[in-house]
Formats: sequence, C-alpha cells, structure tokens
Amino acid sequence: MSQTDDTHLLDDTDKRIINSLQKGFPVCSRPFKKAADEIGTNEDELISRISILLDENFLTRFGPMYDAAEFGGGLTLAAMTVPDDKFDWVSDYLNSVKEVAHNYEREHVLNMWFVLGTEHQDDIDRVIKQIENETGLVVYNMPKLHSFFVNLYLPVD
Repeated sequence: MSQTDDTHLLDDTDKRIINSLQKGFPVCSRPFKKAADEIGTNEDELISRISILLDENFLTRFGPMYDAAEFGGGLTLAAMTVPDDKFDWVSDYLNSVKEVAHNYEREHVLNMWFVLGTEHQDDIDRVIKQIENETGLVVYNMPKLHSFFVNLYLPVD
C-alpha cells in the first residue's frame, strides 16, 4: 500500500477490493478466502486491507444488511429538534440505547436523526416514548411506507 505523509493512498488492490465488495460477499464456510481468490489476493491480506480501509474511513461500514421486517422486527427512521446545549448529551444518550443503530446531525430544524431497530415491530412506540421521557424532547417517527431496491454501485477508478 502506498503511503505519503502518513496518508493512505488507494492502490490497485484496494480499488479491486472496494469495487468487488460493493457487488456482494460470498456466503460460504470461508467467505474471505473465496472473495480474496476472486479479487486476486489472499485471505489474510483481504482481512487486513478491509480493516485499514475502515480505520482510515475509506469504508464507513463492512457487514451484512438485514431487513428487520423480514424477521418480525421493527425498523424506523426518527428525528428530533435538539437544542445546541443538549446536543452532545442527547447524542450520547441515544448511543446508549441498544435499539438505536446510529444517529447523526443534520443542518435542519430536525437536527438529530437516528435509526431504531427493534426485535418486534410493536417495540418501536415503546422505545420512542422512552427516549421522549428521558430527553424531554419530541421524537418524530418516520416509518418506511414503501421499499425500493436501488442497486447503488460507486466504482473506484
């Protein structure tokens, strides 16, 4: 891997990894070996490079995507208006709620957005009420009305 001024530069192998993994990951007894063989590297190098790409924020996430509803669970997008002086506290609180997948700040009157994932669909309302009670703020639930599959592929050249 090329390094300049302690900044990781993507080499051809990194690019092949990113491009290949966007298209899927094998489901088998040794998925990293199979993926590495297809990419033209070896299992240990693939695992190491994925770790580096995550650490250096070339990749923000590596893992499976599940449809919670297919398993009977609940999933929703939610938002809140959080005063600046409470923002860090609310963010830390949301990070401690096991049903919150992640939260992020937006430049909007609804400045705190987060995803809730629950074991059962009926638990969404309970968790929202819990968050409202703890923070003293209104949570706006924005459940999915329709699903669309977008086969997004962003090739790295």
